[in-house]
Amino acid sequence: MSEKSGFARRSVQCASPGGLHRISYLEWGSRDNPRVLICAHGLSRCGRDFDFLAQALCGGWRVICPDIAGRGESEWLKNPLEYAIPVYVADMVTLIARLDVEAVDWVGTSLGGMIGMALAALPASPIRRLVLNDAGPLISAVALERIGQYVGKPPKLPSLAAAEMLVRAVGAPFGPHTDDEWRFLTEHVVKSDADGGVVFRYDPSIAVAFNQHLPHQDVDLWPWYDSIRCPTLLLRGAQSDLLTPATAQAMMLRGPKAKVVEFAGVGHAPTLIHDDQIAVVKAFLAS
Repeated sequence: MSEKSGFARRSVQCASPGGLHRISYLEWGSRDNPRVLICAHGLSRCGRDFDFLAQALCGGWRVICPDIAGRGESEWLKNPLEYAIPVYVADMVTLIARLDVEAVDWVGTSLGGMIGMALAALPASPIRRLVLNDAGPLISAVALERIGQYVGKPPKLPSLAAAEMLVRAVGAPFGPHTDDEWRFLTEHVVKSDADGGVVFRYDPSIAVAFNQHLPHQDVDLWPWYDSIRCPTLLLRGAQSDLLTPATAQAMMLRGPKAKVVEFAGVGHAPTLIHDDQIAVVKAFLAS
């Protein structure tokens, strides 16, 4: 796609303790629209994951889909230990300043939801409405162990078809998708290398920070969640191993008292490709 077919690709320079790095983002809709929606992707994914959601919403929102540092078209960080929430939050603050707006809505899948929680918990946060897509303040060690088995170990593959088979296997918890949808979920997270093979776009070093506390323990972010004051929607895959039913229930009762919507036949995480998932997000943001 290009700007003529719906979006423009832009970038902004950000700072971390290790130096400067540039993050890439897609911009959908009118740059004059004061209603801005930022969509942040999962651990090893990219901003193109939100193409379907952005196409559905860009008539009412200026939709911004960044590639988190080390993923997609964004630059890799010099220090792998900086692949962490504080750096990602700082990058998003820089991005919001570039957009020249005071408030944004936020949709975050998994890691993108954790970044959204951290930003929404800050005093004077710019987040107006928050959608957490299978992301919560208590992350199970079981899910972290599962993800740790593959993240940072992307194999070199002989073809796009082979890459798609791997994405189908790793992404089985996404739930049923058509052949075209699986191809979409594959083609934007891989690239051809100089030898004609196919490799994943993310920096394998993102696994350094992710796995530094092996064996994994449950991650407790309740202090963040309890500090959030904006309206919050929680989307949960009914078979999710990252976000338990008990955690989702507790999220309805404390902090921002999230509205919870579950999707049957899906684990971690809903892809926000299908019309029923998109409709839930759109209704919440427009309410």
